[in-house]
Amino acid sequence: MAEAPALKEIFDAQRFRTFAREIAAIHPRFGSKRFLALALRDLAALSLTQRMRRMTESLHATLPADYLKALAVLRRLAPRIERGFSTLVLPDFVGLYGVDQFDASLDALKFFTTFGSSEFGIRPFLRSDLARTLAVMETWSRDPDEQVRRLASEGCRPRLPWSFRIDALVADPTPVVPILENLRADPSLYVRKSVANHLNDITKDHPDWVLDRLESWPLKDPHTRWIAKRALRTLIKKGDRRALAVIGAGAKPLVNVRDLELKPRVLSLGERLTVSLQVESNSTKAQRLVVDYVIHYVKKSGGTSGKVFKLKEFTLPARTSVTLSRAQIVRDFTTRVHHAGRHEVEIIVNGERLARGCFELRR
Repeated sequence: MAEAPALKEIFDAQRFRTFAREIAAIHPRFGSKRFLALALRDLAALSLTQRMRRMTESLHATLPADYLKALAVLRRLAPRIERGFSTLVLPDFVGLYGVDQFDASLDALKFFTTFGSSEFGIRPFLRSDLARTLAVMETWSRDPDEQVRRLASEGCRPRLPWSFRIDALVADPTPVVPILENLRADPSLYVRKSVANHLNDITKDHPDWVLDRLESWPLKDPHTRWIAKRALRTLIKKGDRRALAVIGAGAKPLVNVRDLELKPRVLSLGERLTVSLQVESNSTKAQRLVVDYVIHYVKKSGGTSGKVFKLKEFTLPARTSVTLSRAQIVRDFTTRVHHAGRHEVEIIVNGERLARGCFELRR
């Protein structure tokens, strides 16, 4: 099977040539040869984000020196290029060179987000003038376009992946409350995912702040309930009682976990591990249960580091039992390298650790 192309190939030489051709079509004085000479130098050695920044800098060197005139060219360019990740160069240009032209830049970011996303381009404005930028983003949270509403939430996440933290919002998320309130029952799944991820970011620093807010929201609304459940996923994996209560699983589980099996008991990297067990009710009432399992991965130092995996969330009728099973391939990732040794596995039900087993990993 052929390997998938590296993600950085989104900005391959052909992409730069396409940009040059399209800009020249709308701005005849554009120096295509100079742009390509600057942009393609040592391209193979650059990462994805470095290639995007290379394009941004090369555009700045070859478009009109006046920022507003350059921005006008980029606004005409946006509809002519393929939608998707490569369009992020447009808000990157705004974030890098347009902070001193606040109104024109924010209007451009709103426009560019409809072709990809301006979530990274807005970050320098938040860092430069938080209150003024959030005031504009609050208006975006009421926009009829779901992509603009999503930008209102995604752009001001305190811990947005692939971007720098907004330290003021890490310290105190209160300024984003109007945005989150406007979007708490948004009809768009695209927007709801962002709101949930935003709140999940905040739980890492202010869990009680998030729980206080979610407990006050109208959780009977299905859209709001969906956001709350996804927003609390990190706390739920930690067995936080208040978080579990929000999704209806805060009670102490009246169950036994039986017949926990880990197969095979000895496996090699790349093989499939199957976790199976039986959950038996001891209650005269139905129970809402969240069942997870933790694998305590062996570290290079010989210690362990636990990672929680979802197994099932369900309602267990009184005095009944259910058999659960999940299989996963044990393989290395860029974020986790496996080491040989005895790996403990724990079963967690509504935050309670109720069973334990182990398997041996060989490399």
